[in-house]
Amino acid sequence: MLKQRHQLFVSLLVGADAAAVILACLIAWASRLWVFEQSPPADWEGYFKEPLVLFALPIVLYTMAAFRLYRPKRDRSPWNEQGQILKSSFVSIVVLVVALWAVGSDFLNRGRIEDAELWGIGSRLITDPARLQLLVLAITMPVLIGGQRFIFRSGLRFIRRRGYNLCHVAIIGVGRLGQITARTLGRNSWTGINVSFFISHHDQPRGETCMGKPVVGGLDDLERILEGKRADAVYLALPSSQGGRVPELLKRLERFAVDVRIVPDVHPRYVPQSMTVNELEGMPILSYRECPITGLGGFSKRLLDIVGASTALVLFSPLMIGIAIAIRLTSPGPVIFKQRRVSLAGEVFKIYKFRTMAHIDDEQPDTAWTQRNDPRITRVGAWLRKTSIDELPQLINVLKGDMALVGPRPERPELIARFRDDWRGYMLRQHVKAGITGWAQVNGLRGDTSLRKRLQYDLFYVRHWSIWFDIRILFLTPFKGFVNHNAH
Repeated sequence: MLKQRHQLFVSLLVGADAAAVILACLIAWASRLWVFEQSPPADWEGYFKEPLVLFALPIVLYTMAAFRLYRPKRDRSPWNEQGQILKSSFVSIVVLVVALWAVGSDFLNRGRIEDAELWGIGSRLITDPARLQLLVLAITMPVLIGGQRFIFRSGLRFIRRRGYNLCHVAIIGVGRLGQITARTLGRNSWTGINVSFFISHHDQPRGETCMGKPVVGGLDDLERILEGKRADAVYLALPSSQGGRVPELLKRLERFAVDVRIVPDVHPRYVPQSMTVNELEGMPILSYRECPITGLGGFSKRLLDIVGASTALVLFSPLMIGIAIAIRLTSPGPVIFKQRRVSLAGEVFKIYKFRTMAHIDDEQPDTAWTQRNDPRITRVGAWLRKTSIDELPQLINVLKGDMALVGPRPERPELIARFRDDWRGYMLRQHVKAGITGWAQVNGLRGDTSLRKRLQYDLFYVRHWSIWFDIRILFLTPFKGFVNHNAH
């Protein structure tokens, strides 16, 4: 739920940033027309081209994404964000000029005024309209984006200080470092990070409370605690004397779909460069593992899901109506089969499929996959399974936000409870939404195939995700993802 709320905030933030960029472009264009007493364009195309919105908007948004301005900011300085906005704005202007030159636009030369005398003071700092427009854009854009970001963050701080939009975390470590971590997070209530409980860095707890928070157990009880208590993230704050236990704990935490952060008992200059390092009031924090689909990428993926699922539902609606009629006429029971599956962050949802078997209880636990030539499969169901058309109702799951078009296939809770103990890294699949199609599926790994190989492909997708990777998988799906000899 926390990750879905973050995606909602990112969507709002992207929209606000886009509005700020558009407004900055219009202000810069209006300044050009006013200072040089130029008339508005005579044709409608000029209203799209001259303000430079079509060029500036995608460049600025993707540059800001490259500067990590759409990543979670709970434990990161807001002043650092303003500095990143200035940097990204400067880079965006440079890229904008290069893009205009590369496409051969006459914008840079149009309307040049030689020996311009501006403002009656003989200044020649600005010699042509294009230079003025770009200068005004370079000034107004970071001001507007930074201003709306400040308002947005202030609003978040306001609601977080009042106990809303909280991120509930557990701290592993009750020593000096764990207490420093709790105090620092507590002082900075604007982050919305709430320390729910401690887990002792000893095998068994040696006290019931720490810093006014309960100590719910020791390292021997780590799995039992995290299975029974809610935690959106885990902070490892072990004393340096127990630093050797970090790899073991990280391995044990792989069973849970939670963000993991390490607070090292060292100065930031000694931190390995392969990890993301952040700092809150001088307290170094290592981001060891985070959800890969956040920020602008998550917004783009959700937009692709909505557009793609809506389009597919319209295109396939006649086929889906025909299938529904065939199922109703050939076997008793409901047309749609619903079953509990697991998606992003371990959340359980009801998956929709066309019923292909004799009707059974949707809630009936089943810890095995369907076997080839299963006697429960109906005649129509066999064809639906072979062509994967039985999965078309999952487009509704995509629109609801339970699933994505592309991602690891969703499994039943009973199977996940078994696999997460047997297969290291299995729960890393839950860092993204489950998908209708995926990298494993387009590589022929469906049905009764190697679980190890499927896991390898799923983890490759999670670690190398990009919106272009999703588009590539969607392109391959009609050729390699629908009809497959392993589907049964």
